[in-house]
Amino acid sequence: MAKSKAKPLSFSTTIRNPERIPNFLNCILPFEGKLLTSQVIHEVVKSVIRAKEYTPNYIKKQPKLNSILLNDEKTYSDNELEQIIEKSPQKHKETGFEYGWDSRFDTWYKMIKEFGFIKYSMNKPIEITQTGHMLVDAYNEDPINQKKIQLVYLNALMKYQTNNPLRKNLNENVPLPFLLNVIQFFHNDPNENNAGIARHELPILICWRNNDAYEAYKYIKNIRKEVHFQASDEYIYEKCLEILENDNRKYLKSEKICHEAVDEYIRKMRMSGLLSLRGNGRFLDINSFEKDLADYVMNNYINYSKFSSENDYIDYMGTVDKKIIQIEDKEVIDFSDIRKKTLYKYASEMSKEEIIKELQIVCDKKESKNLILRFINAPTRLEFLTSIALVQNYDGLDVNPNYSVDDEGLPIFTASGGFADIECYDSDYDSYFEVTLMCGRSEQVNNEIIPISRHLKEAKISRRNESFSVFVAPVIHPDTKEAAEWQKKKYGVEIITFNIHEFISALNTTKKASNLRSFQEIN
Repeated sequence: MAKSKAKPLSFSTTIRNPERIPNFLNCILPFEGKLLTSQVIHEVVKSVIRAKEYTPNYIKKQPKLNSILLNDEKTYSDNELEQIIEKSPQKHKETGFEYGWDSRFDTWYKMIKEFGFIKYSMNKPIEITQTGHMLVDAYNEDPINQKKIQLVYLNALMKYQTNNPLRKNLNENVPLPFLLNVIQFFHNDPNENNAGIARHELPILICWRNNDAYEAYKYIKNIRKEVHFQASDEYIYEKCLEILENDNRKYLKSEKICHEAVDEYIRKMRMSGLLSLRGNGRFLDINSFEKDLADYVMNNYINYSKFSSENDYIDYMGTVDKKIIQIEDKEVIDFSDIRKKTLYKYASEMSKEEIIKELQIVCDKKESKNLILRFINAPTRLEFLTSIALVQNYDGLDVNPNYSVDDEGLPIFTASGGFADIECYDSDYDSYFEVTLMCGRSEQVNNEIIPISRHLKEAKISRRNESFSVFVAPVIHPDTKEAAEWQKKKYGVEIITFNIHEFISALNTTKKASNLRSFQEIN
């Protein structure tokens, strides 16, 4: 058995985007209750590949298979899935699993297991936990229940332990409550800047050996006294090696500790909804809009019970602390002012060219390099970027996005159901913008066009008759265009459809939002 060592906190990057976790759970859900065997793993693997959550390189080298991959309306046949698996041997080994696809399965689901959403071991029944079912159900709601999803992730993160039984790490702490408490010590210090923890200081917490938040606060405070906020990567890296009492630079690489681990740490901690990015991404701080929840987590989870049994740990992780639901049942905060202030700030500080580039990045499912945008999940980021583009390109247009925000006005999740993603007003028209990364026929027609039509009919009654909607997606399915045209013929509502390239072209060549109505006819 491998001996435990003090190691930096490391979240798996196999499933980088939290939106993918429910998809992986959906793939294994039909097998709940069955014994986990190599044959069952084989069927789960087929389900994951069929859902296009994992794409072996073999697929991209075969024109027919690659065409299925790129078309959301097409799926692989059972014979094709068997062929893909056979031609894609996995050079991979995980403890407790056979070499190959069995180990690849464990790689996919290990982080989901650590978060307490699923329980599995070879030749034991597969079990989706209470929180796992809650997460899947929240994603399957129409519309998606974003707030419930955030609370499920908070429930997991506030309990998550660095030294849990699924890890071999001599460091012992609970990362989220530990982080919140360190930040709170800085807030209580009148000589500090009250902005939270600097990004370059986070490796210290990632490597910290114990759960003593006050000791960590003093350590970072001494660093600030010594070098202020000018610490280099090399300086922080040396401090981390000292903390870990390990000088193995080949294993503990500077790039990993000071950059890769920090990005993943920020991404995971912000899934809780309790943290905001300040100073253009230079600081991580407590989201004041969620102060009650943050206080509860700090006070109730900084001290924790340790588990030697994997089953006991997952049982603990997989149950819901009902008090966080009760705390959330509070008076709704009016986010509108800070939301618009931040929107117009970014519209003035970022160039039109930058926003167009970021729109293309998110629609191409690539990773942004922007220090703020990279930590906003893709569907929410698309709403944010579209809102910015509208402000930048149409003078006099009052742009009102409906995404939820933190106390910096930055988006944390998409607009809730019952509202357009972005509502815009000018002297001529009310216009409503709906954006999505979904490209399938049923998703676009049923989830988008029909609700958009309903919103427009309601707007004609309660607001102005002069209104229209714009629907934007990376690719517009032909049936989506036809459905939009049918809604106009039947109900007299106008829905304009643009793929992202058409939308960018329209932004560059029209002077008013209302000109979008005739853009497609001209082109």
